[in-house]
Amino acid sequence: MRHRIAVVGSGPAGLTFARVLHRHGHPVTVLERDPAREARPPGGILDLHEGLGQLALDKAGLLEEFQALSRPEGQAMRILGTDGTVLRDWRPRPDDRAHPEIDRGQLRDLLLGPLDVRWGRGVTQVVPGTRDGVLVHCADGRQETFDLVIGADGAWSRVRPAVSSATPHYAGVTYVETSLDDVDTRHPDLARLVGDGSVAVYGVNRALVAQRNSGGHVKVYAQFRAPLDWHANLDLVDVEAVRSSLLALFDGWAAPVLDLLRHGTDFVHRPLYVLPVSHTWTHVPGVTLLGDAAHLMPPLGAGANLAMLEGAELAESIAAGSEDLDETVRAFEKQMWARAGRWAKITTAGLERLVSPDPAEALALFDEVQPS
Repeated sequence: MRHRIAVVGSGPAGLTFARVLHRHGHPVTVLERDPAREARPPGGILDLHEGLGQLALDKAGLLEEFQALSRPEGQAMRILGTDGTVLRDWRPRPDDRAHPEIDRGQLRDLLLGPLDVRWGRGVTQVVPGTRDGVLVHCADGRQETFDLVIGADGAWSRVRPAVSSATPHYAGVTYVETSLDDVDTRHPDLARLVGDGSVAVYGVNRALVAQRNSGGHVKVYAQFRAPLDWHANLDLVDVEAVRSSLLALFDGWAAPVLDLLRHGTDFVHRPLYVLPVSHTWTHVPGVTLLGDAAHLMPPLGAGANLAMLEGAELAESIAAGSEDLDETVRAFEKQMWARAGRWAKITTAGLERLVSPDPAEALALFDEVQPS
């Protein structure tokens, strides 16, 4: 039996789900609010773990292509003191494939492949339990029904209200993101500082992290504990005003570290929101969630990996051919909740230690996760 299935969102979770179903010959509709695949270039990098994101890509038949695109050298991590002293300088072995980096845009293109995405189809509401199935309302006025609708549409999911009243809450930590382009040519000193992977500096309730992307692009994240309205007297559109505010926040740190902010091209405000650590819901026939829509957690390397594996596992379960689609989804949800709950606890505790009153906590966490 061919079920009418739609996944909302073309992020890693939704595309992995669709790609695995496609591999098994099952049709799936992908609804994405972006008007075209190039409309919102995905930024930043992801490190895909062997037992999570890489396993999901293997299930999609894409592991070899991922390995050709990814950067194992991007696993390198350097930690500095606020005075610029090198505290840790970890570099992976040449054969280390534990969690190589890939640009989000490259991963998106890899997953899209032959998929037919309905671009510009923003979902506004999902109504389960109608006579013909689950009714999906789109921003352009169109309506369509499906046997199963999967919300893989991120933190502010439009599908989530169909199953849960939970909404994300501020985690107490804000990121301000900036970028450096053509870093090897324009800022060779900073290129050496960042190295092949990432560099992090931890202070009291604040941190600076820079990550190398492909093509000489570096993402820089100023991280700090602050009220949600910390910028009340600051125009976030005024690049120089934001730069000055951040330089004051990190006053006294080593000049090469502050150059990561001085040379940033623009600044994007990213307060961190999370869902409750053990977010579950009473099962609703015909609707479920994946990834951030289901379990938004601090961005410490687990979210996208979990989301992709969830998408792959749910797709495989559906493709296995059970006539009872609802029972398949119920079993999946129980498995997802248990695993996501464990990771939410880990990442919540990790954020507390990485942006902490005691910078030694961040160093200790690194030593636990990546012992020398």
